[in-house]
Amino acid sequence: MRLKYISHMSTLTAIFDPNPDGTVHLPLPEELRTRKLKIFAILTPIESGEQIPLKAAAGGFGCLKGKIHAAADFDSPLADFRN
Repeated sequence: MRLKYISHMSTLTAIFDPNPDGTVHLPLPEELRTRKLKIFAILTPIESGEQIPLKAAAGGFGCLKGKIHAAADFDSPLADFRN
């Protein structure tokens, strides 16, 4: 399995196939290989054929696309400045 890491990431979602001995292997990016890590895991079995939605990384480009809307009259003149 190949994972794509974002620098300074704090959350990772991945699907692993357990090894025959019941372990999973989490490859680490080079900058984290010499540091102590705190790992929190939630193990959820996946049903055969189940599709897993992937979310955009928080703060990444486009993560708020379609969530912010301007009023239709946003660029019309303000009443306060008509005089």
